[in-house]
Amino acid sequence: MVLLGQNFNDLSSYIDFLDKIGDLKRISTEVDPELEISEISSKTIEDNGPALLFENVKGSSFPVATNLFGSEERLRVSLGCNPKELGEEILSFAEKAMPPKLDNLFKSFPFIKRLTNFRSKEQAFNSPCQQIQDEITLEDLPIIKCWPEDGGKFITMGLTITESPISKKPNMGMYRLQMHDKEKLGMHWHPHKGGATHYHEARQLGQDFPAAIVLGGDPSLIFAAIAPLPENINELLFSAFLKRKPITMCKAICSNLRVPANAEFVIEGTVPLDKTMLEGPFGDHFGYYSMEGYFPYMDVKTITRKHNAIFPATVVGRPPKEDMYLGMAATNIFAPLLKLVTPEITDLWAYYESGFHNLLVLSIDERYPKNSVKAMMSVWGTGQLSLTKCIISVPSFVNPRDIKKVFGYLGANFNPEKDLMLLQTTPLDTLDFTSGKINVGSKIGLNAVGDGKIISEDNFEEIHILDPRKKYNKIKEFRVINKNIIVINSDFDPKLISKEVLESGILDNFKIVFIVGTDIRINDNVDLLWGIFTRFDPTLDINFKNRSISNSCVQFSGTMVVDATQKDWYPKVLEMSPDIVDKVKQNWKKY
Repeated sequence: MVLLGQNFNDLSSYIDFLDKIGDLKRISTEVDPELEISEISSKTIEDNGPALLFENVKGSSFPVATNLFGSEERLRVSLGCNPKELGEEILSFAEKAMPPKLDNLFKSFPFIKRLTNFRSKEQAFNSPCQQIQDEITLEDLPIIKCWPEDGGKFITMGLTITESPISKKPNMGMYRLQMHDKEKLGMHWHPHKGGATHYHEARQLGQDFPAAIVLGGDPSLIFAAIAPLPENINELLFSAFLKRKPITMCKAICSNLRVPANAEFVIEGTVPLDKTMLEGPFGDHFGYYSMEGYFPYMDVKTITRKHNAIFPATVVGRPPKEDMYLGMAATNIFAPLLKLVTPEITDLWAYYESGFHNLLVLSIDERYPKNSVKAMMSVWGTGQLSLTKCIISVPSFVNPRDIKKVFGYLGANFNPEKDLMLLQTTPLDTLDFTSGKINVGSKIGLNAVGDGKIISEDNFEEIHILDPRKKYNKIKEFRVINKNIIVINSDFDPKLISKEVLESGILDNFKIVFIVGTDIRINDNVDLLWGIFTRFDPTLDINFKNRSISNSCVQFSGTMVVDATQKDWYPKVLEMSPDIVDKVKQNWKKY
């Protein structure tokens, strides 16, 4: 049963509520913040288990809470709303308000009332987050290590608050934060994020750059920090909008920054303008170790906290993990808003299996020729969606969440001669490694709208074919997705396989051939989508049966082969240490 309309002033009250409804497991057995908490949390997510509160953490006096948003119901409770319904409500209000009419505004009064909460209020004295000051360092916090080859311990659910030295507008983002020592904390903000923009402005002006790391507070703050908001929308105020009440703020101890008054912990400090430290590796949500790099860091000046403070953490890695639910909620809330600027987009879905940024499917109401191309370009020019690597467009009546239907229409309608878009040297997510370069790579658009008509059911079904291994023994396993798409794997060089498959014509009956690694369970859709869409760069790893040059254009036709295998320069896939896996398995009943 989903319980909506709950309001939580802080993380502690949210955890108490989860406990009350039986959606929290308290673990009193001593656990190690290095790897053990990570493995327990990951296994619990895989089992669709409850939120976890580790009450006895080795080396720290503070409890750790994980999996706080690890189910659809938990996320709805934390936000106080149904994400999809909220997105539709925002769209409905925007449509009624353009142009404004008295009767429409009257009908929208509940929503307008909600908008009045798009603000904060001050608490000048006795703020809970500042009840205790200057008694601890970073080493006293139960900061976790998630994966064996991580570069150290990372704060994984810290909300970084900064302020533009030019406009004075604040930003709140959730970035990984590596503990370098007891007084230095890495600031891994990507160049596409607000915190990095503020830091760049401070460097240009040569000004001191204060920052604050918030742990806890109203649970809606965490969602607001990761939401793909337009650049000038204040995340703190969006949190207030979600919860229908203003967020209580207070002045930080060491700067003029304002922080949520009900946070569990607040870490304050300054970020040196021209100094960096080696950060990483870190097991990220793509399912691999992200590369080491030099990033700014914070010199910690003070850590304040509440009485009985709880330390929140999350574990990211090969999907599914807790961030799956946060990402799906963000898609459901913000997808309807794209209709305001691109009305031909009737629905969209970013696939968590791919790490979200690697596969986006658009349902398109094609009103004129190549309308879907315009829609894809619009998406690639919108905020965080600009980092999307692969877009597939399908007719408006196709559910973009149904990968079987999506692949059916892709196989039936896609023609590389007229339905392919390849974009070179574009911005990519900092965590994407497939191009061999940081922040830069290529994108691909696959237009599967066709003539906009319903296709026959036989396009969606797996078909029986003669075993291709009898003609080509370098194929180890294969899976026929439908009559137009096949997946194969092999122990041989994938570039050789790609070349020989195209030259021999043994799979010419298929429009698309995906080559994946032998580590991928090809009959498991989650594993398959992860294995395909996290492991190819469009311009480096896609080949076609035929290619020709017409004036300045390269034309492709025939079978398309996608080499989605692990390349030499790719980072390692995340795997937990066998001894930790065994330890957790042996102690499972004790937890």
